[in-house]
Amino acid sequence: MACKPLRRLATSLALLALCGSASAQGLVLEDCRITAGPGHAGIKARCGTMLRPENPADPDSPDIELRVAVVPALNLNPEPDPVVPIAGGPGQGSVEFYANYRGAFEPLRRNRDIMLVDQRGTGDSSRMDCPIDDDAILFESEFSLDDTLQFVKDCLDDLPHDPRYFTTSVAVTDLEAVRIALGYTKLNLYGVSYGTRVAQHFARRYPDSTRTVVIDGVVPPQIALGPEIATESQAAIDNILARCTEDAACGERFPAIAATFARIVAAVREAPVAVTVPHPDTGRMEAISFGAGEFAGAVRMLAYNPATIALLPLFIHEAGEGNWVPLGAQYLMTALQMSDALALGMHNAVMCTEDVPFLDRTTIDFAGIEASYMGSFQLEALEAMCAIWPAGPIDEEFKVPVASDLPFLLLSGDADPITPPRYADLAAVDLGNALHLIGTHQGHGQIAVGCTSQLVADFVAAADPGVIDDECLERSFVMPFFLDFSGPAP
Repeated sequence: MACKPLRRLATSLALLALCGSASAQGLVLEDCRITAGPGHAGIKARCGTMLRPENPADPDSPDIELRVAVVPALNLNPEPDPVVPIAGGPGQGSVEFYANYRGAFEPLRRNRDIMLVDQRGTGDSSRMDCPIDDDAILFESEFSLDDTLQFVKDCLDDLPHDPRYFTTSVAVTDLEAVRIALGYTKLNLYGVSYGTRVAQHFARRYPDSTRTVVIDGVVPPQIALGPEIATESQAAIDNILARCTEDAACGERFPAIAATFARIVAAVREAPVAVTVPHPDTGRMEAISFGAGEFAGAVRMLAYNPATIALLPLFIHEAGEGNWVPLGAQYLMTALQMSDALALGMHNAVMCTEDVPFLDRTTIDFAGIEASYMGSFQLEALEAMCAIWPAGPIDEEFKVPVASDLPFLLLSGDADPITPPRYADLAAVDLGNALHLIGTHQGHGQIAVGCTSQLVADFVAAADPGVIDDECLERSFVMPFFLDFSGPAP
């Protein structure tokens, strides 16, 4: 099979949440099943569609549809305030996110409903996606900035709604409208990654509707995402490889692993490698051009989760020996998953309103970005994209840290490649009733790590971070490094 380049969607990762029938204010819930996608088991829920104005400030604005689902509490007499998971991205739907991580939310569901709202523009809530041809997936470095701009223009022409009204400042008004429609007193918010931004802003705008806030992989309001993605990811990779070197078995099996990494970064920057890998959906062998962009996409996503962090030294070693298949297969699998999960139009609406306009080029470490394994293309693509993407509404204090005495629990992993623990410290600067927990050698998102889900449940039950005994976090499992493809060392 001839090797063909796989078209890049640079814009998608330009960074890259009852018995009987319930009805209120036009929102009717009926029996349904929600899933994490095709092939996954269904979860019993009550689902409905709520109509909201595209522009809430204009009563004559056309309607959009919001997908709402409620997973009932296990207790037949639940508390009046549900737990509301808010997905990341930006661009991921909260229903699918919850379905993927339902086990981590079971301690919370004992006494509280789970209220899920696909944020406007994501999931089944008037999804704002861009048309993608059969070969179009993420990270392709051969896709030029000119191609990126043409893709963005085509995307804007084909969007079903005005992209200006899919920002966080608008989305939180939807969440409050759903709360009122379902008759809940207050909300217990759980946000992960970009969802932490939504949770913080909802608590700022609707403090009387907020009972507790858990933010996991924290994006602080004062940070404009984009410039530090490459340098933070490089720092995370450096720390992972240093940990391998310090580990007796890993260091012996993969000597000079940091030097090997630098060598293969230089190799893919010089010229793409032709790699044939099995397609994750069909199993058919697929020939891909594996260059700097594909390499960056594969490595960056491997660094998000401790289970895949454990594979990194092995995959890097194999590439150094000329076997690019493991990294190529990882790239293809991740790219396809993310192109399905992320609604690009909504993603771009957020980034081009809430991040890129606030970049301070005098503080950007351009040399560090260029020296990183990701390079500068992502930042350049972001700025090019947002030069033509229309910005939307943003509330006046949106970029200011939340000042509140509401109970907050902040969660970080010290190996997180995109939202390091210092980001949570920035977010907490004006929080008067907050606790920050940091997982050792953990990546992006802590809710499913060890005893964290139970600690979150304890916090929500008491609405008090002071009740948390985090001693159990010291026993959280960290996957040992894989020394070969049979698994980690015994």
